[in-house]
Amino acid sequence: MGKTLDNVYKHQSLAYKYFLYVVSVALIVFFFPKGGKFKYEFQKGKPWQYENLYAPIDFSIKKSQEEIAEEQQSIRNGKTDYYTFDTAVVAEVGEEIDKGLTTLFQSDSYSSQQRRTLSRLAQDLLEESYETGIFLDIPESKSVVVVKNNEALPMVPSNYLDVDGARQMIAERFSRLGISGALNASRLVQNSIKPNLLYDEALTQSALNDELSKISYTRGEVAQGKLIIAKGEIVEAEDFKVLNSLKDEYESELWLGNNYYFILLGYTILVALVLIMLFLFLKRYRNEIYRNNNKVTFIFFNILLMVLATTLMVKHYEDYIYVVPLCILPLILKNFFDARLGLFAHVLTVLILGFVVPNSFEYIFLQIIAGIVTILTASELYKRANLFISVGQITLIYIIGYFAFHAIHEGNLENIEWILFGVFVLNGLLTLFAQPLIYMFEKIFGLVSDVSLLELSDTNSKLLKELSDKAPGTFHHSLQVANLAEAAANEIGANAMLVRVGALYHDVGKMEHPTYFTENQITNVNPHDDLPPKESAKIIIEHVIHGIEIARKNNIPDRVIDFIRTHHGTTLVYYFFKKQQELEQEANEEDFRYPGPIPFSRETAILMMSDAVEAASKSLKNPTFTIIDDFVEKIVKGQMQANQFLNANITLKEIEMVKKVLKQKLTNIYHLRVEYPE
Repeated sequence: MGKTLDNVYKHQSLAYKYFLYVVSVALIVFFFPKGGKFKYEFQKGKPWQYENLYAPIDFSIKKSQEEIAEEQQSIRNGKTDYYTFDTAVVAEVGEEIDKGLTTLFQSDSYSSQQRRTLSRLAQDLLEESYETGIFLDIPESKSVVVVKNNEALPMVPSNYLDVDGARQMIAERFSRLGISGALNASRLVQNSIKPNLLYDEALTQSALNDELSKISYTRGEVAQGKLIIAKGEIVEAEDFKVLNSLKDEYESELWLGNNYYFILLGYTILVALVLIMLFLFLKRYRNEIYRNNNKVTFIFFNILLMVLATTLMVKHYEDYIYVVPLCILPLILKNFFDARLGLFAHVLTVLILGFVVPNSFEYIFLQIIAGIVTILTASELYKRANLFISVGQITLIYIIGYFAFHAIHEGNLENIEWILFGVFVLNGLLTLFAQPLIYMFEKIFGLVSDVSLLELSDTNSKLLKELSDKAPGTFHHSLQVANLAEAAANEIGANAMLVRVGALYHDVGKMEHPTYFTENQITNVNPHDDLPPKESAKIIIEHVIHGIEIARKNNIPDRVIDFIRTHHGTTLVYYFFKKQQELEQEANEEDFRYPGPIPFSRETAILMMSDAVEAASKSLKNPTFTIIDDFVEKIVKGQMQANQFLNANITLKEIEMVKKVLKQKLTNIYHLRVEYPE
């Protein structure tokens, strides 16, 4: 049982990677649109590169979205407006006119004949005006239908009559009578006129919807076996529409029935192949990252995030697929790891998305070029201007690429979709969110970016300020080591910013007992004179442990704490060991040895060399070129003989380059000049 548990614990890291791999493949396939993939790639304006294509099935030629929109607009422009004939209004107006005339005729100024004439004319005008109905305003539509007694009666524009028109007609007819007092009767009738044709919005909209529903989304049929396009023939506009119709029909048919499982299997195999390439790359070329499950999870999380965002855009807003800022992926991975890994992961992600995006060749080409530009231009992201410059270049690449593909497809620069320029600009603006994303990922995954390293390198930060106050000599030593280590890291292509920050914090543990370290002793009194060598060695060794504790209390990232842990490796506190040997010949080395671990990266190895050289250089008296050369060689050789660099991925050539830089820097520090002959 014990051996079984040991095996489980031993292989749990590998088991987690298997689990992450399977889950990632399953999620990506689940994200993919539920549809098959047409086996031919084609573009308008380019030759058909395959054999003669005959229709494999009967299918309809689909109208384009532009054609359908044009038909819909045409129907809306020519829609029929429906009005309801309100008979109650006619009766109400008639009663109002009768009452008004009765009141008007009570005056003795009207004769019986005039009363009969005016009453008859008012009645005739009422019937004539309301025979077809009166609108409030003349309808703009040329097609008007009046619903009267549940019967739909079309009206011709010449019969349109509104309130103003009816009153004008009434005024003219009364003026022809030439009867005194007709003006009062005319005004009475005019004021009584009201519209009785009321707009029926619900009925109008219902009729419009019926017409829109009758639009056919296809135009013509293609019978099975008919030649669609011959080999080498240019894909013209009409051919392009037919091929797209076949593609849509083919893909929808593929996803039905038993084909579903085969398509699912095919997607799974292809995605699995792509992701296994990523694992192989990490294992072969980035083994340090491969062994760290947290970092592997971070990489897969970012890939899944890009795949999810893109597939959602394909499903819902296919025309705006370039809104997804895919170049955030290489930006973030380069910032946390390196350019090669960022580009490799980006290319694999683009290959995965190439299965589902429209115009896959165009998409893959543009995204890979944009990713390469991202890797080449994005550096030192802690400088805000660099990110803006990089994003501007990425956006420009998208725009130039779109121009080129449009020219190839159309053969001219007409019909350019200017909205895509806005899409590319929006893509660039979204790419700027790489900065807040980097901050979020640092907190979630415990990683360290150059932005955080820049903040930590500020000597006015709380912890470094405390170090300069409590142990000023150690602080000055740390600054000197940081300068040496940074120069050496730049020489061999290591992470100079990380080395500098590690050097600044590597001795923070000396704050616990600053006076026990010679650089902080401002008098000739040495507290070690009153302690046995073993006790002195213990205090010296414990500055590593104290440094780790202080760093963790101040939320210093683990990557920086690694420098505190490893800057002495497993070396001896040689001075006090020799003093102990003077007291007892059989002194135990383990009491005078640092606990380690030894350096495990180029950066931590550089710090160990720089720290030892800078500290020991304080003992040099009257240094010369030869003395400094021998001095550096002796210290680094001793570290190599003590096997301190066995776990660090630093080569002998790189160690030689580091020694060369250290010699040059020490020469500059001591202001050595060439001795001229007298």
